[in-house]
Amino acid sequence: MARAQNRVSERILLTWFILTGLIFLFTPQNLTNKFQFAFARIFRLPLSIGRGISLSARTEQSFADVVSRSKYNRLRNHLANITEWLAQERQKVEKLSGLHDRAVWKGVNFVLADVITASGNSHNRLIINRGKSDGLAKGQFVLGDYSIIGTISDVDSRTAQVKLFTDPTSRIAVKIEGLNIDRVMQGNGNNSARVQYLTAKHKVKIGVVVYAGKKPGFLDVPMIIGTVAQCKRGAENPLLWDIIVKPACDIEKLNDVNVIIMNPQE
Repeated sequence: MARAQNRVSERILLTWFILTGLIFLFTPQNLTNKFQFAFARIFRLPLSIGRGISLSARTEQSFADVVSRSKYNRLRNHLANITEWLAQERQKVEKLSGLHDRAVWKGVNFVLADVITASGNSHNRLIINRGKSDGLAKGQFVLGDYSIIGTISDVDSRTAQVKLFTDPTSRIAVKIEGLNIDRVMQGNGNNSARVQYLTAKHKVKIGVVVYAGKKPGFLDVPMIIGTVAQCKRGAENPLLWDIIVKPACDIEKLNDVNVIIMNPQE
């Protein structure tokens, strides 16, 4: 008898569930939305507790993988320093590669140096951050933007002084483009130099290139040093040209230079 009642109850319960489902299926959507909102309000507290527990567990797990602020700052600063150092080294390689690729420079060392400051009257000299420990010596030629700007005039262990060819005490053998004649060029002290003792029978045009002549042990191939800015007959001797030469680069804007070491020690 009890089993029969249970079967009847189960059938009645199943019938009620089916009827309830059909009622919800055909009920208008606005009424079902109200029922959902009512359900959410009734069970809001237990649902929020469960969600908070889940969020707390995930937060604790993520915090376990995070370093302290001080360690993060140290790592960030170290990365920034390394990145900048690599960028500067890449720039140095690019600047030197253009020189080393030329066949005439095989076996020659180029020492890249930063310009620390200008010195002397009218800024006719530069101080660079390389010295004897880098293989520098007096008389070596110095390049700026692939052109000769002067020679090493003084050197100690870690710094050196560059005497620009515009310095009044500078005297460098040069050759003017188109003329197979060597002459001496002396600095004027005002960002220019003067070529001496060239007779007026030679034709010299404004803008032609002037090359620094070869010097055994220091420069094995002529290199551009400037261009002719003025050419007129001398005031004292009209049979000679008064030739003014300007640097081939803007020396005042140089941030770094290259020192040519023709016979580097192994």
